[in-house]
Amino acid sequence: MPHKQAPQVVTASGTVAGEWDNEIASFRGIPFAAPPVGSLRWRPPQPVIGWQGIREANRFAHSSWQNRDYCMAVGGGDPGVFSEDCLYLNVWTALETERDKKPVMVWIHGGGYSIGSGGLSPYIGAPLASRGVVLVTLNYRLGHLGFFAHPALDAEYPAGEAVNNFALLDQIAALQWVQDNIAAFGGDPDNVTIFGESSGARSVLSLFASPRASGLFHKGIVQSAYTLPDTPRAKALRQGEKLASHFGLAQATAEQLRALPADSFWPLSGKLGVAPVPIAGDAVLPHPMMEVFSHGRQHPLPLIVGSNSDEASVLSYFNIDVAGVVQRVKAEHPLGLRLIKWLYPGVKSESELGRQISRDMAFTTMSHVAMLGQHKAGAPGWRYYFDYVSENARALCPNGTWHGSEIPYVMNNMHLIESTQVVGGEFTSQDRAFAEVVSEYWLNFARDVQPKSAYIEGAVHWPRWRPRGDKTLRFGLHGQRELKVESRFMRLRLRLFRLLMTRLVKLE
Repeated sequence: MPHKQAPQVVTASGTVAGEWDNEIASFRGIPFAAPPVGSLRWRPPQPVIGWQGIREANRFAHSSWQNRDYCMAVGGGDPGVFSEDCLYLNVWTALETERDKKPVMVWIHGGGYSIGSGGLSPYIGAPLASRGVVLVTLNYRLGHLGFFAHPALDAEYPAGEAVNNFALLDQIAALQWVQDNIAAFGGDPDNVTIFGESSGARSVLSLFASPRASGLFHKGIVQSAYTLPDTPRAKALRQGEKLASHFGLAQATAEQLRALPADSFWPLSGKLGVAPVPIAGDAVLPHPMMEVFSHGRQHPLPLIVGSNSDEASVLSYFNIDVAGVVQRVKAEHPLGLRLIKWLYPGVKSESELGRQISRDMAFTTMSHVAMLGQHKAGAPGWRYYFDYVSENARALCPNGTWHGSEIPYVMNNMHLIESTQVVGGEFTSQDRAFAEVVSEYWLNFARDVQPKSAYIEGAVHWPRWRPRGDKTLRFGLHGQRELKVESRFMRLRLRLFRLLMTRLVKLE
């Protein structure tokens, strides 16, 4: 029987009214911080100003300024209306009245920190919410609005307390909103899992490394995070001065910088653009994320980390020539190249070798680094490798699973994604059945995993990663459906690449 009245929830700032989608209540466009405009640009997010009466929460709010065509081509669809006023989140929940609160899953979208939105169709949370969690997605400041350093802005802070990672602070503010409000939506604030893909996955890792995020979440899932190093703060400051000079502000004041039009930043590229990584050295991320994990100093919480079999599919968007990777290795590490070729038996052409080296050095190695860090921290970790290709896409994806193609399986929302956004067209019944299997692991992690858990329940037991066994769960094999726990998967090459990546993984 359809619901007659819109679902309503009383938050700390006021009452919101959403919409019903069968038995799931969706609340879209809830503000979690004050608009970061005017004097609040490049400042930490400030509290929401409360409202009287009922606020409609039935449409997605503004996204941060970005390249619409780029987002539609590779970011998951049309991000909608742009505005600097973009700090909103969305909630899907069954809103059942029961004593036990539901696990909470907070999705952080990807897009290289330059495109994306929490309201894109691949991230719709109703299907997971229908299986017993409360699902949250969010927007955050992108590009220069989200990551920026300049001496004039630093002067506003006491020594050592400057902030440059405004996007990460937005995510932290959203997590604080979850702590304060999610119980009213049926969620358990003591069981919050953060998860994301690509730069969203880098955000998860950065939040694990940030002292500002302590206590705001309890588990993390990292999908296709890359090993590109964080931007050192000194470099970010120099880049900020170059950007100011580009706008004719060689001796810029904070007021002059904040007066620049909000839409003037996103078209900038090259040396005036923003790298797809946070800035290391401010109060939000005092030390580079990779360094924190290498020493096991991250928040010691359960973590899933994995990547896809054709992550190199995304590198062309960063103007990285995968074939040229072999030439660089040959020039810088000629003896290492011999060893690398031995680690890739059967790979003959330099283009294919470069493609696989790029995938493993830039993406697969991240799971190895993170698992070693988890072991050092005494926290559980699980590693996966996604190699299933949708049936209608197999002829178009001969090298494996493209960057981001696991998302519909994790979110189990294939029926909500337009076929024009899907490689090869419609998903098949086999694809949908595999999505049920994949998403159940994510749900079981959110529901049941504790700091002492030894495995994750699913179609096969997924054992906790330990250095000696080095267990990895393979979702798919050569594009076909298969679940397989493999020991020491890519172990030798990942050990080598962990040593080489800091010198060879770069955008230049």
